[in-house]
Amino acid sequence: MTLLEVTRAAADLALRKGAGEVAAGGYRARHVELGWRDGNVEKVSEATTRGLGLDLYVDGRYASVSTSDLRPEALERFVENAVALARRLEPDENRRLPEPELYRGQPDVDLDLEDPHAALDASERRRQAEALEAAARSVPGAERILSVTTGVSDTRSESALVHTNGFEGTRRATDFWIGAEVSVRDPDGRRPEESGASGARHRSALEAPESVGRRAAERALARIGAVKGESGAVPMIVENRVAARLVGLLLGPLAAASLQQKRSWLEGRLGERVGSEALDIADDPLLPRGFGSRRYDGEGMAARRFPVFEQGVLRAYYVDTYYGRKLGRAPTTARASNLSWRLGPRSLEGLVADAGEAVLVTGFLGGNSNGTTGDFSLGLRGFRVRGGRIAEPVGEMNVSGNHAELWTRLRAVGNDPYPYSAMRTPSLLFDGVQLAGR
Repeated sequence: MTLLEVTRAAADLALRKGAGEVAAGGYRARHVELGWRDGNVEKVSEATTRGLGLDLYVDGRYASVSTSDLRPEALERFVENAVALARRLEPDENRRLPEPELYRGQPDVDLDLEDPHAALDASERRRQAEALEAAARSVPGAERILSVTTGVSDTRSESALVHTNGFEGTRRATDFWIGAEVSVRDPDGRRPEESGASGARHRSALEAPESVGRRAAERALARIGAVKGESGAVPMIVENRVAARLVGLLLGPLAAASLQQKRSWLEGRLGERVGSEALDIADDPLLPRGFGSRRYDGEGMAARRFPVFEQGVLRAYYVDTYYGRKLGRAPTTARASNLSWRLGPRSLEGLVADAGEAVLVTGFLGGNSNGTTGDFSLGLRGFRVRGGRIAEPVGEMNVSGNHAELWTRLRAVGNDPYPYSAMRTPSLLFDGVQLAGR
């Protein structure tokens, strides 16, 4: 049986056992990973997983259960017990499948998420891992390198979703990743570490291992001699690959659950300006080969592009059907797909030159953010920018404030969306951010 047939049969079984409505999701995936450290294979793993999740709606009650045992006899007992469990729960009038009209309009596009011809064998994985390390150890200053850890992985996955009120969908995808982490010797005894990575839906879109390995080593060596940065209110440039940390903290309070539970500083601010004009982001699930691309979301709702922020104005929340009913809001989708930014004209180098005296953030360390108040505090490392040029490495610094103010200080967005994340964050330049150091 195909995965869709197995999923459909499980949904039908749950109906026969007494469920009024059912959402069934089946999946299977094969993941292979090779880890390499200092000239030797550190680990090799191969895992093939499969499973089934059921959302059961029974007499106004709801239960969500899952299993990895898909044998017919085991599945029958599992579903029977799950339906009995659901009957013991408190009723919830808002728990039901999405309205069928939300399934309509699913885009008929090929998102090109599966690479059908890119199977790797063991020798090729090892060759790439070795190439990553060799490139890292070839850069000037490599004698300071203490250790190089590299990794090569690939995943092929398939999923099926069946709703008993009229939705069926399937999805197949691949992704490939290579990466290197390098630790170096600092004269003061510290061991700075940095990394580099590349990922893609299609293997041919990966960077060359040599480029990734060199980048990881160069970044690590650049950390040697880091000092505690000076305190002050200065422009803050956030490198594209770490900007997702800030953006994720901004998006969290947009979830309908946070709104309904009064845990969002953005509650009631739809249509208001919450950032500068440079904050302009759409949610776009239809990007070919995107890490967040999809024709339908986890509830079967047809995927569509919609604005989240337009020139600093909040245009949408992330609303699933359950919390949408509680809030009286039309659903959009429960979770972000790909972020599509209105990019600026400058590269990271251009933003650095434009900032003059600033701090370039290349990593966030720990910290916290309160979605209810918007207050945040994050450790950071990076470089001082002096006269529009990158200067000495800095660390042991902290940035704190409130998102309601921070995003109004967004002066410019780079032209360099980070390609290895669904957030696709470009480099960001903020004015007058308070940093704590020495």
